[in-house]
Amino acid sequence: MEDIETTPMIKEPRKFDTTHRAYWGLASFGGAIINGIYAAMLSIFVTDYLGLVNAADLVFYISIIYAVVNALNDPLVGILSDRSRAEKGRRIPFMKYTAPFLGLTFILIWFAPSAFGEIAVFIWLLIMTALYDTAYTIIFLLYSALLPEITEDEKERNGLQVFASFFSLIGQILGFVIPDLLRNLPGLLPFQMAMIGVGVVGSLLIILTTLKFEERPEFTKVDEPLGMKDALVHTFKSNSFVTLVSANFFQILMQSLILGSVFYIADYIVGTSSIILLVFIFLPLLIGIWVTPKLIDKFGVVKGDQILLFIGGVSLVTLTFMPDLISIGIALSFAGIGFVGPLIFTNVLFAQVADEDEVETGVRREGVFFGINALITKPAQSIALVIPTALLAISGFVPRVGTVIQPQPFSAIVAMRIFTGLIPGLCLLIAGTILFLYPLKGAYWKEVQQKVLEMHKEKEERLKAMERS
Repeated sequence: MEDIETTPMIKEPRKFDTTHRAYWGLASFGGAIINGIYAAMLSIFVTDYLGLVNAADLVFYISIIYAVVNALNDPLVGILSDRSRAEKGRRIPFMKYTAPFLGLTFILIWFAPSAFGEIAVFIWLLIMTALYDTAYTIIFLLYSALLPEITEDEKERNGLQVFASFFSLIGQILGFVIPDLLRNLPGLLPFQMAMIGVGVVGSLLIILTTLKFEERPEFTKVDEPLGMKDALVHTFKSNSFVTLVSANFFQILMQSLILGSVFYIADYIVGTSSIILLVFIFLPLLIGIWVTPKLIDKFGVVKGDQILLFIGGVSLVTLTFMPDLISIGIALSFAGIGFVGPLIFTNVLFAQVADEDEVETGVRREGVFFGINALITKPAQSIALVIPTALLAISGFVPRVGTVIQPQPFSAIVAMRIFTGLIPGLCLLIAGTILFLYPLKGAYWKEVQQKVLEMHKEKEERLKAMERS
């Protein structure tokens, strides 16, 4: 009897069946279709279709102001969400009611008034991309923050993330295929009509996920939120967070460069449909995400992530020098295997960071970690827009006339190879190297997991006592 009384209170982590994992993935699917098209098409839409390569300074201004907006909205959303005491929850309601706004701003981006000149296009894109990014931040920062809260079990978190990533990949594939089928038709109207459909469907899928999950009330009603200053201080004092976010910056830069570069490879380097290149990338990705549980069992989350990052980095660097479609396809296939790491493991690692922080502060505050992560890493998306634009402008790139692709000088082809292969490949190698400094592994990580379960059981008991009184 004495052993029972002295045993620490342990909470049983929540488990999810396949149906719930699929529902969890629907939001990721809806967001990935929308953001996949946004990431894949924005660079070529602005530079080539709207012809702003001849006004590169405007593209740079858009990128700079876009980065400033990111710097403000992400940490604010994260901190305010952590501090929210809303009766219905601090994550899900905000996701649900922001979803229609996300769809609307996404649609309006593609209706830039090009007939009114470059300045009108500049103002339109500046406003719409800023509003779009704010809506996307609210939804998917809170979606990411929700994952560590709904279960403490690392395998369950990985299982939910696997479904989210699988659905995200399907959405990203459609994000390439849909515009690729429409972008070379006469005029922009067919493409624009398709974007209306994508915006509506994507928003509805996000809303459906919010209807199938409930938040943990003890984190809203029992936890006493940290003040904004203390929240920031504790965030940057976390060695685990600083290490992870540093690696993630280079992963985000790589992802943004690759997504925006596939059409350049297809149109100007190998002269084929981008769908063929997508098969080389996404087929290994789709297969690879289902083997991540085995990687975790054998190597742990951190080491498994590093192995994949190094595979992807080496493959992309070699892509720079591949001469034809077959060799480029092989390099992209191995790179696709490497992309599994950033896709699956990053959110699981941030869940670890939030667990360690709860042990230190007594409060669950995933929002601030994902918000500050975005503050530091989202400028990589702006950099990814600037790098191709700058290299193409310097190299003498010739924009298409209507839908007719123009012959390019050798310098422009070299520039495309650099921002398609060499730069993103080095980004992954740097990210993998940084993770050697990540401390949450081995016996220390097991100790953190045990303490978190004890704390959550205690918070549940305190919530019950509060409700009784």
